[in-house]
Amino acid sequence: MRDFKKLRVWEKAHRLTLAVYAATAGFPKEEMYGLTSQARRAASSVPANIAEGCGRDTGADFARFLHIASGSAVELEYHLLLARDLGMIPAPKHAELDFEVNEVKRMLATLVRKVSH
Repeated sequence: MRDFKKLRVWEKAHRLTLAVYAATAGFPKEEMYGLTSQARRAASSVPANIAEGCGRDTGADFARFLHIASGSAVELEYHLLLARDLGMIPAPKHAELDFEVNEVKRMLATLVRKVSH
């Protein structure tokens, strides 16, 4: 069993989740159960799946949860793009969050390669 809190990718994904919660705090109230909820759920799914994968016994199981985390990161990437295009997130804030999402995706891909070999 691995300690997920020691993984740089988990730490970065956790910070990203906190940033997404902050960025979505000002979304319209009518989006509370729509885009706000979806973006937050996708964001929190990334570090949650990394953590769950760390609790698994095999590298294959760990890699499977890292793939799920990657899928959630791509979903988050889209939700942030949609929020930008709807005018809910200013372009500079979107660029910052998008950069962070893509960095997490790259880190996950690297870790998947490492645990799969």
